Amino acid sequence: MMIENKKLSRADYQSEREQVLQTWPTGRDVEFASAIARHRDMAGRKKFPEALARAAANGRTLLQPRAGVALLREHTQLLQDLSPYCDVLPTTVDAYTRHNRYHEAQKGIERSRAAGTSLLNGFPPVNHGVDGCRRLIDALEKPVQVRHGTPDARLMAEITLCAGFSSFEGGGISYNIPYAKSVPLERSIRHWQYCDRLIGLYEEEGIRINREPFGPLTGTLVPPFASHTVALLEGLLALEQGAKCITLGYGQAGNLAQDIAAIRSLGNLAKHYFSEFGYDDYALSTVFHQWMGGFPENEAQAYSVIALGAAAAKFAGATKIIVKTPHEASGVPTMEANRSGLQATAQMLNMIGDQKKLETDEIAQETAVIEREVHAVMRKVIELGAGDIARGAVLAFEAGVMDIPFAPASVNAGRMTPIRDNNGAIRVFAKGDIPLPDDIVAFHREKIAERATCEGRAASFQMVVDDVRAISASTLIGRPQAANLDSPF
Repeated sequence: MMIENKKLSRADYQSEREQVLQTWPTGRDVEFASAIARHRDMAGRKKFPEALARAAANGRTLLQPRAGVALLREHTQLLQDLSPYCDVLPTTVDAYTRHNRYHEAQKGIERSRAAGTSLLNGFPPVNHGVDGCRRLIDALEKPVQVRHGTPDARLMAEITLCAGFSSFEGGGISYNIPYAKSVPLERSIRHWQYCDRLIGLYEEEGIRINREPFGPLTGTLVPPFASHTVALLEGLLALEQGAKCITLGYGQAGNLAQDIAAIRSLGNLAKHYFSEFGYDDYALSTVFHQWMGGFPENEAQAYSVIALGAAAAKFAGATKIIVKTPHEASGVPTMEANRSGLQATAQMLNMIGDQKKLETDEIAQETAVIEREVHAVMRKVIELGAGDIARGAVLAFEAGVMDIPFAPASVNAGRMTPIRDNNGAIRVFAKGDIPLPDDIVAFHREKIAERATCEGRAASFQMVVDDVRAISASTLIGRPQAANLDSPF
């Protein structure tokens, strides 16, 4: 039977849970009653939903880094060292755990212990288990979120939430299409219904857990409407299972007007579709991811990328920023690099924090365009699913109605091609089978033609390639050298 957007019954959840908890030995230590008691006893300063609510009420933008290493003591120390420079903390999970390869994660832990340094690219919470994760939470004074990239995060959700993590990132679409090649979308959506139902069960006991779909997707020239549609669908899927604290995200594209419009339109669209599907009891927030593509190797240039992202997030009114570091181009950032990125972001927020809300005709136009694009795609998703968005999402990817640039998933059509216009905003060069309105398609073509005229070359896939490489080469738009008249390099 095709997937349905229907709340899992307690009986179905419990039956599945018995199997999930047996997939690795640490699952036996998960106990729901003790998890509820632990969350009730936790101080409010350690609870992610409370931090988001305070930020929204006070008009603040929270800072969150990305960080994770293999061993418990070292990971704890890393987060303690970062804590003075940020508002909320992450636990970035290693690649083996993301693919449920717990045996290999365990070997990575053992090798890391022998080497005296982390040989994994993140923290393996399933292997450290409830006890290890609880010791992590106990040692910290700020809320901690699980950040990963996992199509099947069921066991990880059980362990980390039981331990006291109060925010869980990801979703059945956003942690499949950009991350996996051959995981059936129907399966990953179903596995994430389990995660969301677990969070719904916490909610029923008075324990609020924040849910955050992964906004940037591939992080490479993703038009706002494409990532927004995924975010809205995952938000709706989470609400159906009983989650009530939703943070929708977006990855910086680089054009200031488009980035501001993207965050503002995301909030508008969420309220519209949550209401349309009958949900009115929820807390909504937004997260802005600083640049997710290639970074300049030059540290001074990298700081400029970080600062632009900070300004865009603040002017857009995002509730939270995922902060990058000046060492993104050279591998896993150190604590010192993370600290520097946070300090640079905080400085920018401080400088523009008291300035008026940025309003321009360009921002208004971009907002209207994004909202029309999303409505067009969402209408088709709803139509394909006969009103069921889970079924509609699966069928939409199969039909190419939803299409994410540069995603590895075999179900992703890959026929939609993005490109930058003459101002650096992301436009659609080839729409594939995405049902964009004719006048919106004409708008994109006009904007692309302006760039082609400026650069004296025909719009082509070479422009796309140039755009992918541009920021790492110190520009936003991938222009030929002769056309890049303002570059000092």
